Parts: sequence; structure tokens; C-alpha cells
Amino acid sequence: MGLESIYTQILTEHNNSNRNKHHIDSPTAVLKGVNPSCGDEIELELREKDGMIEDAAFTGIGCAISQASASIMIDLIKGKTKEEALRLANLFFGMIKNEVKDEAELEDLDEAVALKDISHMPARVKCAVLGWHTLEDAINGEQKPE
Repeated sequence: MGLESIYTQILTEHNNSNRNKHHIDSPTAVLKGVNPSCGDEIELELREKDGMIEDAAFTGIGCAISQASASIMIDLIKGKTKEEALRLANLFFGMIKNEVKDEAELEDLDEAVALKDISHMPARVKCAVLGWHTLEDAINGEQKPE
């Protein structure tokens, strides 16, 4: 199986899965992210304790790329410190902007590397980064608890 097929399979699995698409108990941060150019929306919920992201999930609607990217991100940030989650978000942005190409460095992104080639599809970049920008805003204190 070629790398492109594996990446497609990863994105399909995350888009079709609900394991990260639900509400969590007692979130400490809730933030809505919207891509006005296509209408994708997510609501990210984080539960932080002692500087660690103890749990995270999202709800929302959107294209397969935005939903899969948010799900992959959730898998990656659970159990990480807020600082590590921000580092991963910045690494993801660097990959999407084609600024970070070092495969060894990108290994930290695990399955999120499946979105690497989105940089060649400018109309889809906003879809891929929606969840990650929402995470960045939530960690930086721009959350709006319900």
C-alpha cells in the first residue's frame, strides 16, 4: 500500500469515527472555531488540570478534512501539557505552510502528517487548520465558557 493510500485511509477513519466527536464532562475551556469561507464549524472542549490537557473533544459540522484534522489533533494533545500542545500546533502550521519539511521533526505530529500535502491545495488549508487554530486560541485564554 502506497503512502498516499495510507494517508487517505487515516483521514477517512478519523472523519468517520466519533471517538473524539462528543462533549466531555466539566470542560475548563470551550471555544468555537468557524471557517467563514466554507462554513465548517467546530466547538472544541478541553479539560485542563495542573497544566495538562486531561481530556478533549469536539463537535461540529464540516468537510472531511476539517473533521479528520480536529480528530487527529485531539488524539495528539490528550495527556500533553498546554505548552506541548502549542508546540505541536505550531509544528503543524509550519508543515501546512511548507516551512517545516524535516521528516524527523514531523514525526512528532504522528498521524497529522497525513495532512502534509494539503499545502498544495490552498482552498483546503483553512479546513485543515481550523481545529488547530481553535486549540491555540483556547490555550491562549480566548475561550468562551458556556
